[in-house]
Order: sequence, then C-alpha cells, then structure tokens
Amino acid sequence: QVHVVVSGGALVQPGGSLNLSCTASGKIFSIDTMGWYRQTPGGLRELVADIRNPKDTNYADTVKGRFAISRDDAKNTIYLQMNNLKPDDTAVYYCNVKRLVSGEIYWGQGTQVIVSS
Repeated sequence: QVHVVVSGGALVQPGGSLNLSCTASGKIFSIDTMGWYRQTPGGLRELVADIRNPKDTNYADTVKGRFAISRDDAKNTIYLQMNNLKPDDTAVYYCNVKRLVSGEIYWGQGTQVIVSS
C-alpha cells in the first residue's frame, strides 16, 4: 500500500511562483511514474506533468515552459515548480503514483492553488 501526501498550495498573485511537493510512503520503484494533475469545479481531472526519470517527463501544453517537475527517489518525492502563474492555473492539484508492473494507482489528497490579484 502506498500513502501519498501533497503540500504547498496557496494563494498567489498572477506572475508569481509556487512549489508543490508530493511524498509517497511505502516502496516506490524508479520505474513507477509519479505525476501532478489538477481539477477545477465542474471540470475533469487533467494531467499537468508526470515523471518517471529526469529524461522521461510529460507536460500539458498549457504549462510547458512555465512549470517544471522533478523527482528525488531517495525521498520518494516529486516537486512541481510553477512559475509565471496565471488565473487559469487556479485549481485543486493532485499527485499520484502509477505502478508500472501492477498498474495500481494511488492518489494523494488535493491542495488548492489560487492565482488571483
């Protein structure tokens, strides 16, 4: 079983920056994918970015060039550095772990990001 904890959400002004972190307990393998998703009220949960290793990352087109995902396997932690935030980035951000071998997916609780002046 994997327990996922997310932190870092806040209220930030447009153009500002924020860093989210996500830590998973239990055994996480470097081949497992960890990722960030976000969801607005009434909207679908959408991929923001995910990472398997430093060379295997994916980003939503809407965040490319502004967000950066990174991973520290020693800490079972991923980070999402968000720069030049826009009001459209306002959402609840979620983190998950996807097992490559079993296909199991573990979700953490959401953290609210509000971009507003």
